[in-house]
Amino acid sequence: MRAILTLTIVAVVLTIAGCSRSQGTNVVAFNGVFYNGKIGAERSNRKDFTATVRPVSGQTLTGAREAGRYEGIKHCIRYYGTSDIDWVVGPETPPERLQVQGDTLTFRGSCVE
Repeated sequence: MRAILTLTIVAVVLTIAGCSRSQGTNVVAFNGVFYNGKIGAERSNRKDFTATVRPVSGQTLTGAREAGRYEGIKHCIRYYGTSDIDWVVGPETPPERLQVQGDTLTFRGSCVE
């Protein structure tokens, strides 16, 4: 009985440790594809930001758009408490106007206060 309790506690601890590691990364899955997302903003003006996600290809563009939206929303909620964004180039931008360089999609936007 004691061995089962010990194994259960070890399993729970390992599960929690695994969750905390994954929360610290900027990798998120959309449409079954994992994207690495980053936000860039100046400290003096966190309102205006650039979100990049990768990898992107023709087959993964829809998921990459959603990953970029997710990164922008996360940023605005963190610094302004709102998910409202004025996108310069964003998830609703027509495909021919998207900024894709190599395998990286770049969005630009401003958090709405």
